[in-house]
Amino acid sequence: MERIDLPAVGPTDLPISLLEMGCSGRFELITHPQPNEQPLPPQSSLPHGLPPTSVGLETEVEKRFLRDPAWLPIHDTDAAFHRFLKLAERDVHVDSLLHCAPSTMHSGISVIRDPTTGMLLDFTEVLLGDTGISAKNSMSLQRPPNPNPSESLRGSNTNYPFLPGGMEELTLEQIKKKSELEEDIDFENGLLTVPPGLKVGMDFSDKDAKTTKGEINLLSLLSTFDDIVDSQPEAEEKEKGHGSGNAPKLPRTNSLEDLGIKDSPSTPGITSTEKKDGGTTKPGEGQEEKKRWAIPVDITSPCGDFYKRIPNPAFKYPFELDVFQKQAVLRLEAHESVFVAAHTSAGKTVVAEYAIALSQKHMTRTIYTSPIKALSNQKFRDFKTTFGDVGLLTGDVQLSPEASCLIMTTEILRSMLYNGSEVIRDLEWVIFDEVHYINDAERGVVWEEVLIMLPDHVSIILLSATVPNAVEFSEWIGRIKKKHIYVISTAKRPVPLEHYLYTGNSTKTQKEMFLLLDPTGNFQTKGYYAAIDAKKERTSKHAQSFGTKNASQNTTPNQDRAVWLSLLHFLSQRQQTPVVAFTFSRTRCDDNARSLTSMDLTSSVEKSEIHSFFQKSLSRLRGGDRQLPQILLMRDLLKRGIGVHHSGILPILKEVIEMLFSRGLVKVLFATETFAMGVNMPARTVVFDSIRKHDGTGFRNLLPGEYIQMAGRAGRRGLDATGTVIILCKSGVHEMGDLHVMMLGKPTVLQSQFRLTYTMILNLLRVEALRVTDMMRRSFSESHRDTQAHEQQIGQLKQTLSSLPPLDTEGQLSDLLPYYYTVTELRITAEALQCAVLGSVNGLKALSVGRVVVVNNKQHFNALGVLLQVSSDSVNRTFTALIICEKGNEEGRGDSLNASAFPHLYNTALFIPEGPCSHTVQKLKLQDVSAITVKTLKVIPDRIIDNYNKRQQPRFRLDPPGQAISTATQELLRLAEANPGGLVTLDPVNDFQLKSVDVVEGTIRLRVLQDSLKDFNCIHSPTFSEQFLRVQERLSVQEELDKLLFLISDQSLSLLPEYHQRIKVLQSLQYVDSSGAVQLKGRVACQISSHELLLTELLFENALSTLAPEESAALLSCLVFQQKTQVEPHITNTLQEGIERVLAVAQRIGELQRDCGITQTVEEFVGQFKFGLTEVVYCWARGMPFAEIAQLTDVQEGTVVRCIQRLDEVLKEVRQAARIVGDSVLGSKMEKASLAIRRDIVFTASLYTH
Repeated sequence: MERIDLPAVGPTDLPISLLEMGCSGRFELITHPQPNEQPLPPQSSLPHGLPPTSVGLETEVEKRFLRDPAWLPIHDTDAAFHRFLKLAERDVHVDSLLHCAPSTMHSGISVIRDPTTGMLLDFTEVLLGDTGISAKNSMSLQRPPNPNPSESLRGSNTNYPFLPGGMEELTLEQIKKKSELEEDIDFENGLLTVPPGLKVGMDFSDKDAKTTKGEINLLSLLSTFDDIVDSQPEAEEKEKGHGSGNAPKLPRTNSLEDLGIKDSPSTPGITSTEKKDGGTTKPGEGQEEKKRWAIPVDITSPCGDFYKRIPNPAFKYPFELDVFQKQAVLRLEAHESVFVAAHTSAGKTVVAEYAIALSQKHMTRTIYTSPIKALSNQKFRDFKTTFGDVGLLTGDVQLSPEASCLIMTTEILRSMLYNGSEVIRDLEWVIFDEVHYINDAERGVVWEEVLIMLPDHVSIILLSATVPNAVEFSEWIGRIKKKHIYVISTAKRPVPLEHYLYTGNSTKTQKEMFLLLDPTGNFQTKGYYAAIDAKKERTSKHAQSFGTKNASQNTTPNQDRAVWLSLLHFLSQRQQTPVVAFTFSRTRCDDNARSLTSMDLTSSVEKSEIHSFFQKSLSRLRGGDRQLPQILLMRDLLKRGIGVHHSGILPILKEVIEMLFSRGLVKVLFATETFAMGVNMPARTVVFDSIRKHDGTGFRNLLPGEYIQMAGRAGRRGLDATGTVIILCKSGVHEMGDLHVMMLGKPTVLQSQFRLTYTMILNLLRVEALRVTDMMRRSFSESHRDTQAHEQQIGQLKQTLSSLPPLDTEGQLSDLLPYYYTVTELRITAEALQCAVLGSVNGLKALSVGRVVVVNNKQHFNALGVLLQVSSDSVNRTFTALIICEKGNEEGRGDSLNASAFPHLYNTALFIPEGPCSHTVQKLKLQDVSAITVKTLKVIPDRIIDNYNKRQQPRFRLDPPGQAISTATQELLRLAEANPGGLVTLDPVNDFQLKSVDVVEGTIRLRVLQDSLKDFNCIHSPTFSEQFLRVQERLSVQEELDKLLFLISDQSLSLLPEYHQRIKVLQSLQYVDSSGAVQLKGRVACQISSHELLLTELLFENALSTLAPEESAALLSCLVFQQKTQVEPHITNTLQEGIERVLAVAQRIGELQRDCGITQTVEEFVGQFKFGLTEVVYCWARGMPFAEIAQLTDVQEGTVVRCIQRLDEVLKEVRQAARIVGDSVLGSKMEKASLAIRRDIVFTASLYTH
């Protein structure tokens, strides 16, 4: 049978086809047969089939070489162009020039439903507000979220921040202020009524739809409820007329009372003056003026109905809460902000935990900020075990940033706020731990910036050690955020403390411990004297055998060792370990620990536990790093139960020590002050090696706040009945006064450390709606400014001013105002001279008993008096004097109208009584004595005063005056009659020998002014004194008003001059232009958190481009290293040139700052940059092991590690900055440098985060 050759089975014959799923590269098999007209498989689920795999080569070549104008020759372009046109024959599309992006839709579709059934009835078009807003042009929370996930966490420095809470939108006053280009439009006359191109225009003539003033029109009320649609055209017409009249814009509100309707009969609506003055006064704010923002919460009475008010709490505690904790939880449930001030270990963390639990329940987020990175790591571990959903953001670590509770340092939160991070949207709480850190001179400003920048919807929880001014501080926060802050402070310690003095120094005297302060807070002086006796007994024996020797403050290491050995034996016998020994120097910490070679405080079981934990923790380190001398030494110490904790210890070792200490395996820990600040680890006993510390400038005693903070580490809640605090008396017993102040003094007050930084100024300048002056006005340093109260007073003063009678300055009175100003200046000059005289020795000598003076006050006019007594109070000095007066005017019922016109200033004629001469004895103030004459009288002051006082009693009222008084009165009268034109007075310059410039100029000015007063006409007018009083009243009100207006203006800000100086610096370096717009350099500087000017200048001068990655890392180490070193680094020539270049730039910036008026000297500015670690960093970046690096310098290992970690953050910032400038080479170089230093022990992850 013949074979039939069938054609090979084609794809169409098989009942199978392939379907490609999108562009994913995944195929699915379809088994049902395809109709014939289908295209051949593989088919695709894409609408237009698969994209072509490669473009034809021809079209590619044509496109690249023939149609691309970039390939045209530079010369002989015409011929080439014609050739090109022939080739290309392009179609001309004029329309393409007109292409513009479509604007966003201004309206959307909304559904109308039946309110009862929910059925769809209709669709309606609604206008959308805020359509064109984005993170680049608006601070509103309505702006669309950032689609870029990398930017949504930290934000971007081109984003606007969200509007800070308590910062209003612009007020009317600010809107009314015109720039130079704007001009006033007269809305009454000369209006253009016909628009160009139209025949008919608008009619602006007044319709008679005037409404009565004061009554609130119902229609204007309705118009504020925008859900009621008004359909009557007449009403709308009326509304228009009304709007141009005086209808106030009322705020939306839920009850009519808030609208101030109740008051409308008595107070006519909202008067126009109120609108004019405040600009923003709303009717509802009348009551707000009086309220306090900080509300102290009473925690003395128990909170009985707690469980009734919170039946199902967000977080259940295994123990009963204290009253202060319950009160705080109640406030949190009501979404209020709280300030909790309590001692360490009182349980403030409960408040933070409850807030985190609440936010998890509400599906919102919480940010927990702490001042110290170590504290952040610890809190991360604690909260992670409690809540699970916790993230950590520090300079170099970023763990689960999408978590609902984020733990970070305050600096990171600040940059998130400035850069408009998306996290802020969902934020419900920000918890500030250790708020008393706001007193830190270097970093305190960060807390203030964050508090000012937080948006309105975020509530604030502040946790702090006990501070005296918690209410004042909370009042400030409440006022700037316009929300109540509930202040909960408790001075109760859960574990009371006993404070002892310890004088022992040998096995014989090891029990010499004397109670100084008992748990109830009573100072035991008997304990103090017992300690002194114990110390004295020993020194006297010593003195008997060897002769006296001056007991120096410093003790030898051997003496120290003896004291520590006896104390620790004594404490371990009494089972008072673990002990924290606070020592205020790192070297002393190390020496003390090393000297205790013979001490062993751990059992064999504990030793093995310590050993295994130590090995396990260090298993991550490379072999070489495990053999570092510090690690070997510490391993030896730890096995014997001794630890050391200070900034020179390697971070991983510090964490090992902290963890062993919290397990109770480290029995004695020698620590510096940072342990008390940053680590929440209580002990049984706290020992103070000394009570003096060096604070960077000199030695001083501990402040009460520092002592309390450290002593508070004694006593573990639930384990110890009392905590023990011991102060060592090594060389001698400390002064009792010092101890008393330190133990019972007031803790440090929270003070503002607000200062202007260039980063802050640039960050605020790039957003038009935020002004730097707003930030300054809201800082804690300006918290004394109560603008609201001032505005109220201003309103009242303006009303007073408008109600005063008009001035008559016609004819003879035409020079009344100049006269008033001259008299005022004269008075001020005279008073200043008087103060100078009385402040001088000669002046006080002259004002002694018997001196004749000229007296002017409400009662007397140029009357002579003689001094009888001078009070000893130097602040408000008073003089008792005998003064002559008219008969009948002894009590001062005379015509006092004239007094306020100061006639004595131009009229030196002395007072001579018209009738019989009488006298009075009065206490005079400084300002009553208008002149000191050259004359003195012999008087017997006691007799005169006694006689006068006796005659003031009713029954002796009619007795004749005594001999002494009569003589003195006659003498004064005789002097007055002999010199009616005025007595010769003592001259400040010639007689009192006051030669300072002010006094000499004042005296000359006084003479000129006195002479000029005679030439005024107004003094001869019959109505002069009445008119003068009017002028005085009006102008004194005006002065007060000007003073208040100045106080609420920006001109009175204490930092304003410095702000202008810094702006001048930025302008001359071209970071901002003359109008204050931020330029490219400014944008770069915004990225950099410290030393921003120097780094930006180096970037723009390409100073880093010539260096290798490891050299640039070494050079930039000068920005993070702050200690002094004795070792001179050996470095390459290029690095040396780099250093010189950095110093030259720093010198230039320093000089520029000085020229612009900033107080920092050039030496100070240049001196901030220390190059002690350049060699270390250079070698580290080139791969040298850490053990060898530690040999290169005398800086301790922990400090080196910390510097390199911070250097990595600087490199990241420079990388970002390089990206903005577009310098990709520098960016990748920084990346390389960063990779080179991120290795081994320096970047071992924290034990707390695993």
